Amino acid sequence: MTKRAFVYGTMILLGANLFNRALAFIYQYFVMNLIGSEAYGLYQMVFPTYVMALVFTTAGLPLAVSKLVSEQAALGNRQTARKIFHVALGILLVSGLLVSILLFTFIPYLSGPLFADPRVFPVFIICIPAIFIVAVSSAYRGYFQGLQEMKPTALAQVCEQITRVSVGLWLSLKLLPLGIEFGAIGLALGMVSGEVVGLQAILLFHRFYKRKQSLVQKGKKPGVVEIGRRLFVLGLPITAGRLVATGASTADSILIPQRLQAAGYSLREATSLYGQFGGAAFTLLTFPTVFTFSLATSLVPAISEALAHKHQGTIQYRTSEAIRITILVGTPFLIFLFFFASQLSEIFKSPNAAGALSTLALAGIFFYLQSTTAGILQGLGHPQIPVMHSVAASLLKLIIIYYLTAIPSLGLIGTAWGYNFAFILTSSLNLMAIANKVGISFNINRMLLKPLTAAILMGGVMYFTKDNLRLGSASYQLLTEFCLGISIYILTLFINKGLNKEDLKRLPLIGRFIPI
Repeated sequence: MTKRAFVYGTMILLGANLFNRALAFIYQYFVMNLIGSEAYGLYQMVFPTYVMALVFTTAGLPLAVSKLVSEQAALGNRQTARKIFHVALGILLVSGLLVSILLFTFIPYLSGPLFADPRVFPVFIICIPAIFIVAVSSAYRGYFQGLQEMKPTALAQVCEQITRVSVGLWLSLKLLPLGIEFGAIGLALGMVSGEVVGLQAILLFHRFYKRKQSLVQKGKKPGVVEIGRRLFVLGLPITAGRLVATGASTADSILIPQRLQAAGYSLREATSLYGQFGGAAFTLLTFPTVFTFSLATSLVPAISEALAHKHQGTIQYRTSEAIRITILVGTPFLIFLFFFASQLSEIFKSPNAAGALSTLALAGIFFYLQSTTAGILQGLGHPQIPVMHSVAASLLKLIIIYYLTAIPSLGLIGTAWGYNFAFILTSSLNLMAIANKVGISFNINRMLLKPLTAAILMGGVMYFTKDNLRLGSASYQLLTEFCLGISIYILTLFINKGLNKEDLKRLPLIGRFIPI
């Protein structure tokens, strides 16, 4: 795969994720304003346990499929690549069905320890069928990503999000008069509907793709047992890492409301605050991950392909560029979030989330680097490394959350600091491992100093215009401030050569119009 093709694949996912994130942003606004932070807090409490069930179901197989299919496709073994997909699909069909049945059977006995608020239980029951659906669709997504075909994943994500937003908002508004928990049930039904439509979309794309696929084969095809062994060897470290992450999230969903109660809040107030933290602070912080997630998804097969061909220079190039672009994209968003945390939180009817949001913005760049650096290490065949780093960071986060969240003067700000230290530790350890494995030293001037210079100028403008610029409605002023800040940031990068013509030429559509 060429450098331009790598960027093109990333940009396809980026376009889909950008659309989805914009739609989710609008959805989040209406949910927080019309449904309320308490209902959203109940809905959010479901997800750590739901994601943990997904981790057990998929066992890291989608990323393993992506890596193995990429390697075989690069070597010209298309029949083997397809066989890998079929073996993984069979495993995921069985595991998805088994985990769903077990949850329906045993979750009534586990709901007390898992959910801080008993109203969460029926919401979780609604989500269980989605586990089987996601397991099946993840096999198809891993296969297409391994073939560098990003359009099926992008198409499925768009269909899924449109359905999730439209059905979820409509049902939650219809059910909300019956009670807060029914509003959360409406959101859960929207999520399940989205997964169903997303699976249908990717199955349809696979049907058309299969007709035109050329199944060439240059080497000997491995057996089913050998393929299964390789899938699990690669998948188990990824599973361990995701179990750590989801286990920590489950602990967060239990611990944060409890420690907020220790700080003096009632159960309902703590649930609402937890909803504001996830619904406003984290929703805003994660917006740039629309790019970093696309980048990380593309990195695993791209680096695996270069590794299969032993192209060390290509590995080094893609690694350094991925880190540089993550920093370039994430930095201006964090500056904007830091200076306008209060105004943004008010838009989401979550005034108590403002302090947490501005605190998270201080270390947000390390949050964005987590997914990029983990993708690089997974592509290099070392998925166990980010797992170990996540374990250490999760333990640190829980300790800090336990002590700081219970301090009445801190509350959610204390929670945010727990997340910040975890971001910093994970990304720093991942970066050191990458430098050791890839054998490159990072260009600090190009990767860090030039974006930092642009960020300082952007921040200066934000500081002076924040309280002095009056342009009508709050939303219009925020949009104007954002566009002004981004313009200054990009202009400064071109002046100090943090961005150049070569960067633009690699972009699809735009690149062909850039003169040499």
